[in-house]
Amino acid sequence: QVQLVESGGDLVQPGGSLTLSCAASGFTFSWAAMSWYRQAPGKERELVASITSTSGDTNYADPVKGRFTISRDNAKNTVYLQMNSLKIEDTAVYYCKAVSSGWPPRSYWGQGTQVTVSL
Repeated sequence: QVQLVESGGDLVQPGGSLTLSCAASGFTFSWAAMSWYRQAPGKERELVASITSTSGDTNYADPVKGRFTISRDNAKNTVYLQMNSLKIEDTAVYYCKAVSSGWPPRSYWGQGTQVTVSL
C-alpha cells in the first residue's frame, strides 16, 4: 500500500523558516519523481518544487525561487522542503506528490500539512 505522510507544518511568523518532510512507503522511492504542491484557501493547487529520481535535478515555482529548497534522501525514503524567508502568501496546505517510474506512470498524493505564516 502506497503511503505519503507529510509533517512539519506549523504556524510561523513572516521571515521565519520551516522544513517539511514527506515519508514514503509502498513503492520504489528512489525511482520516483517527487514534488511539493500547495493549495491556499479559494485557490487551485499549484506546484511549488520538484526533484527528479535519478539526477536529482530540481525545479521551482517563481514565487519560491531563492527561498525554498527541495531535497531527497533515498536511504530514508523521504523528500524535504526547506522553506526560508516565509511570507504571508506562503500560507497553504502543502502536499507531497510521487510519480512512479513504471508504465503507465502513477501519481500518489499525501494528505497534506498546514503551513500558516502570520504575525
